[in-house]
Amino acid sequence: MHNAARAEVKVNALELDEDLNRAALAYAEELARTGMFQHSPGGDRPGQGENLWAGTASAFSYDQMANAWISEKRYFRDDAFPNVSTTGNWQDVGHYTQIVWRDTTRFGCGIATGLGRDWLVCRYAPPGNVIGKRAF
Repeated sequence: MHNAARAEVKVNALELDEDLNRAALAYAEELARTGMFQHSPGGDRPGQGENLWAGTASAFSYDQMANAWISEKRYFRDDAFPNVSTTGNWQDVGHYTQIVWRDTTRFGCGIATGLGRDWLVCRYAPPGNVIGKRAF
């Protein structure tokens, strides 16, 4: 789904990265253990962007999870970051822009289950959502 969204806007496909997979899974497991739905500290993931998703355990497919981010495209405005949302709030499209960010070349994801929820974490390198730059 990530690369299909990128193909729609004519940017190169992302390469799956095992180190990013491991880092994403480790953080997904931490979220599943603690229930704290928040981004990891930037210092714990230098050079990496991050998307988070959580929902009822076993109720959603990976495609549904990723589509929650990709569907933000409906609010996307092609402008320099952070002026990228028709709502005026970049957070309304921040997952989508990270997925399609032209300069991002690698990604990895991990899913963990805990506290009645599935927790999906994807990591991206180099990170997107850079102030003053366009997504693609």
